[in-house]
Amino acid sequence: MEAVGQMAAASPMQPELPKEPKGWRNIELKWVIIGVSVAIVAYLALMPLGFLMWQSFFTPQTASKAAEFTFDNYVTAYTSVETLKLFFSSVTFATGTSIFAFLVGTALAWMNERTNTPLKSLFFALSIIPLIIPGILFTVAWILLASPKIGILNLLLQGWFNTDYVFFNIYSMWGMIWVDGLHYSSMSFLIMTAAFRSMDPSLEESAMMSGASVPQIAWHITLKLTWPAIFATLLILFVRSIESFEVPALLGLPVGIQVFTSSIYQAIHQYPSKVGLASSYAVTLLLITTIGIYFQSKLSSQGSKYSTVTGKGFRPRAMDLGKWRFLTAGIFLLYFSLIVVLPFLVLVWSSLQKFYSVPSMAAVKNLTFDAYSFILTYPTIISAVGNSLLLAVGCATVVMLLTSVICWIVVKTKLPGRWILDNLASLPMVFPGLVLGLAIMIFYLNVDVGVYGTMWIMFIAYVTRFMPYGLRYNTTSMLQIHKELEESAAMSGAAWGTTFWRIILPLLKPGLLAGWIYIVIVSIRELSTSILLYSPGTEVISVLIWELWENGQYVELSALGVMFIIALFMLVMLAQYVGKKFGVKED
Repeated sequence: MEAVGQMAAASPMQPELPKEPKGWRNIELKWVIIGVSVAIVAYLALMPLGFLMWQSFFTPQTASKAAEFTFDNYVTAYTSVETLKLFFSSVTFATGTSIFAFLVGTALAWMNERTNTPLKSLFFALSIIPLIIPGILFTVAWILLASPKIGILNLLLQGWFNTDYVFFNIYSMWGMIWVDGLHYSSMSFLIMTAAFRSMDPSLEESAMMSGASVPQIAWHITLKLTWPAIFATLLILFVRSIESFEVPALLGLPVGIQVFTSSIYQAIHQYPSKVGLASSYAVTLLLITTIGIYFQSKLSSQGSKYSTVTGKGFRPRAMDLGKWRFLTAGIFLLYFSLIVVLPFLVLVWSSLQKFYSVPSMAAVKNLTFDAYSFILTYPTIISAVGNSLLLAVGCATVVMLLTSVICWIVVKTKLPGRWILDNLASLPMVFPGLVLGLAIMIFYLNVDVGVYGTMWIMFIAYVTRFMPYGLRYNTTSMLQIHKELEESAAMSGAAWGTTFWRIILPLLKPGLLAGWIYIVIVSIRELSTSILLYSPGTEVISVLIWELWENGQYVELSALGVMFIIALFMLVMLAQYVGKKFGVKED
């Protein structure tokens, strides 16, 4: 019987199941990659926070004196009347900007999704263009449009009405809110458009059949059903506004209006540099953004209380505005003119002048391409373009690969404490760009590992800043990958590295590609982090634009801005083409 059992065990009719490889190389590769990824995320997330807090409680170290623990930075920052003014102006600016951007974006989203406004599909397609224009160029364009002395709009109106009255003063709190609010309104438009599309419109149609007017339906039904999206949008806009740097620096500082970001910048760049004071300001700004993001996440988790059910194929009947639909189309045209056409045209006009002048027949005769020749032969333009591309492509690649491993750990494993890893990878989201740049600068000033003053410090800052965005793109795609695919690969004898490379990453391709493209674009536009970390030879395009502005080279800045916007637009078009060609289509 024993011999029979042995023959049956050896019989070819009962092949052995493939055994999972137990080689030390496979196990080591898996856990080494996971361990290294976790260590990198912990380092990037905790390092800036720790040293920012440390610096805020210490005096700066000098050649003759060691750093000392002190509360003087907080005493100086928060016991003066100037600090109260700073807090009030920061909150006023952020609140005004978020409300203005929300009202404009929500009104446009409602008209686009719920009414029969003509050409609304075209307007939606154009809504991505404002997101391409960097904040510094948008601000400079509105300075050329609405400056009290050289603003085209002011000079035109003064000529028409034969008066010296200043109709628009962009150098004011209202001017700051106007510019930043317009720039962020396109973000509000896209968020609220998604909210209106996912909401069941049957309640609106029932109200319409009952005789309710369009304003009544919008106020009593639409806005109430989208309340979670409304509050989340306001929080997102508030956080973005409170950390805004370009608008306060270009419009506020010249007239003495300071917010936290501009005060941090000034504290760093004055002599002697007050890094500790800047750190104490940064801690407060960090707390404000943290509270905003916390409430946003809490609201997102409770959004189901306001949800309604509808099928994917259902399409609501658009509200008939009658003759008012032409007014809403006109509003779209006016908005697009204010946010894209006028800013871009004024940059084009400025770039074609030898010296900036208001449009006139005399000025038309002096059109020249000298500014473009100057930019193309500018000593640092080639290195700035190369640095921007190298940082953007490298950052996007590292972020998407790193977060793909983190997402796999969080979503596909049952490792204890994986939620801590998810929170760590998301932590840099609460850092305003300027605060993150300050924290990284402080760390590498105190820990000399040879990266300060090189492109590596900017690369580390970019990877840290955009890591949460890569995490969100990869998480969405990772949730759609079924666990059975990995189990089948393991049963077939595939090692973890092979499974991850040949199964997980290809299935993540749509999310990886979308996230990679997004991070490339925002990295090229990045200024607030770069402005504290660059050094001669490591300038990027956004820093070059900033330097041209500080030098008063407005014409040359405009030429660089026009080329920059066109290049970013072509990059977005290329990205959309690649996404359509290589993205996975739904069945």
